[in-house]
Parts: sequence; structure tokens; C-alpha cells
Amino acid sequence: MVLNPILVTGGSGQLATALMARAGSRNLVLAGRPAFDFDRLEAIPAFLRATAPSLIINAAAYTAVDKSETDAEAAYRVNCDGPRILAEYCAEAGIPLIHVSTDYVYDGDKGEPYVETDATHPTGVYGASKLAGEAAVLATGARAVILRTSWVYSATGKNFVLTMLNAATKTSTLRVVADQRGCPTAAGDLAAAILRIANRFIASGWQDYYRGVYHAAGSGATTWHGLASAVFAEAARHGHKLPTVEPIATADWPTPARRPPDSRLDCMKLGRVFGVALPDWRVSVARTITDIFVTRK
Repeated sequence: MVLNPILVTGGSGQLATALMARAGSRNLVLAGRPAFDFDRLEAIPAFLRATAPSLIINAAAYTAVDKSETDAEAAYRVNCDGPRILAEYCAEAGIPLIHVSTDYVYDGDKGEPYVETDATHPTGVYGASKLAGEAAVLATGARAVILRTSWVYSATGKNFVLTMLNAATKTSTLRVVADQRGCPTAAGDLAAAILRIANRFIASGWQDYYRGVYHAAGSGATTWHGLASAVFAEAARHGHKLPTVEPIATADWPTPARRPPDSRLDCMKLGRVFGVALPDWRVSVARTITDIFVTRK
């Protein structure tokens, strides 16, 4: 039996790129600009009908956390209106939607890892727009699996890991926030988890108990300072000069949008329902650093 394609949104984003890299024999189709654009919402339904996917993975998002504060309209268009249109199509077509969300739906004040039933309280426009997107998706009645993830990085694109490595080529001392905690997540690990969930849909068909919100992040937790230190420790193995990484407080690095001080995610539900657990973040950082330096050779 030949299945219709799995549609992946997100263009050249790091998660969409990771999904396509791990496609294997799966029939994945990448949707990106100019053919697919959340800035042209009116054109999306026709694109979806023409593609006729068997499953949609929404890896597209407006992720400029600070810019969202002054460009809320764009953030809500991409993070809420676009996903709603995808979900409406999925509900009508009777196909599943895997929608990626964020840890920024929480305020980070709980003091321990969040579970999916904890109250949400975003503190900025980015988190609020993503939370609105979750609600919009679920309100359609679509067969939706929403994956909240955090601190995503990869060997390509724009992310904290590459920013640190690039910054270290320009200065011998870096100041990195050490009082925000979270779960670093390699885009490749998240992509693998998503594809395992998709395989479950294909193998056993949709089950109503799948529907809902899940946490999907790297195992373990650290601070931004801890992540930077691990990045440079691994980079040193490849001959990269080791900079001094000074710990600082959030107050020493003010930003327009407030970051959650502790957005650790409990991902046990993902394991219970789908049998999926992402690797320890330290293992994934080591693998990613190797990929970066192999790519650069």
C-alpha cells in the first residue's frame, strides 16, 4: 500500500531539516517558502488539498522570543493562526497532526519539572502565542499530538550551541546566564521521536487516547552556563580553544522578554504512551559537536 506523503512544515528550520535528514524510506515532503508561508494564510488550504498528506508535522514557528514583544501580530499569525488552519484541514481530512510547542508556556516558577497537567502561565508574547496555538489546534477536534520541547539546537541553523562556538572565535571570555534551568534538546533527537510517533500512527492507526499534550525534551537538565561549558569541553576534544565561561545572573543580561527561570520538563507521559524517551542531553551535545566539526572539515 502506498501512503500519501507526510507533510513537514518549517522550511529550512533546524527541526524540519533534521526530520528530512532522518526520513529514510518514508515519503516526507517539506513545505516552505514561497509555496507554503504562514504570512500568506489564505493560500495554505489549497496547498494542503494539492499535497493531500496522510499526516502533518508542524515544525514551523516564530521563535524570535524578544522580537515577539514588538511584533506580536506576526508571532500570533505563525504560532496560532497557521497551526489552527493546519488543524482544521486535519480534522476535515481525518488525518493526524503533530504540532511542536514550547516550554515557554510555563512561567518557570514551579521549582521542579513541569508535567503536562500543570497550569500554564507564559510571561511573554512568544510563549502566549504558542499556548494560543495549542488551544486553537485542540479546539478544532483534530487528531492532534502536541509536543512541548525546549532549548533546541543542532549542528546547523541558528541556536545557542552555534552561537557559543562562534562567539568563542572572537573573545576568550564569555558571560553566560547560570540561573535559568532547562532541558537541552538536540533537533535530531526530537526528529527521531516525532518519526517514531508517526510510525505508531502508520502501524496501528490512530487511537483516541493519543490526542493531547506531551513533553518531549532531552533527558536531564542544566543551565545555559552548564550547556555552554559542556559545549566547550566537547569542542576542546576537537582542538577548539577553550574560552573562560563566566557564570552570570539573569539580571546581568536583561532582555525584552522574561525567560522562565526553571522550565524543566517531565517527559514520562511520552514514554508511557508512545514508548519514546529522548537521550541524555550530554550525550547529544557530544554527538552534535562532533557533527559540527566533521561538517566544517
